[in-house]
Amino acid sequence: MATGSARRLADAAEISAEQGLTPARITSLYTSHAQNAAGETFPEPVDKRGRARLWDHAEVTEWFAHRAPARLQGHTPPSRDPEELLNAADASRFLGYKNPNQVTTFMRDHPGYFADPDVVEELGTDENPYRRQLWRVQTLLDWMATRPGRGRRAGVDRESSLPDVPVDGDPDELLGATQAAALLGYKSIGSFSSSLSQGNLPLLKTTDAVAENAGRQNGRRRWTRRRILEQASQRKSRR
Repeated sequence: MATGSARRLADAAEISAEQGLTPARITSLYTSHAQNAAGETFPEPVDKRGRARLWDHAEVTEWFAHRAPARLQGHTPPSRDPEELLNAADASRFLGYKNPNQVTTFMRDHPGYFADPDVVEELGTDENPYRRQLWRVQTLLDWMATRPGRGRRAGVDRESSLPDVPVDGDPDELLGATQAAALLGYKSIGSFSSSLSQGNLPLLKTTDAVAENAGRQNGRRRWTRRRILEQASQRKSRR
């Protein structure tokens, strides 16, 4: 679970607005002990504001990320050019989400869950820079076909897809999330991303680089092998 100082809390109204549901439905998911595709029950509240329950926002986002919403199970995206680029809001609508900020929420609160953008544009000014992330239609279709709750793509074993990463390599070599997950002993990139989003890997909150001008790798975080191994040592000592 994320640390108290970094944890963001949300009530049923805020969660329902993000997920395209009603506050009553959020309450029902909790009281009925609803499960997602991974068999996990809806998270327990961590606090209260008056009579309103408050949940850890990252935990709830993760729970929904592994639950294929009923409204999406039968959703057929409109026909579009596979190479067409869509921004986050258009991508959310293309995938059938009522909330146009859903893709942005995935990228912000559940790193590693959603498909990496195909293009990242650096915009704004030196004083006020910002990025615009764009996805190809085909990238979104591929993600929709293999997202949690939809089963695995034929021939893909997500639990054994991590590479072998040497511990004794160059300590200053920059490694991505998949390699970090392997060095830290996770069984899948999903479990690593979940732990990272919940604040359980504090040394990795600081990145050593962000991939640029690398096609679909644009915007992906990189850490040195040294930092990852320090986090691995810290994680091991806490067990």
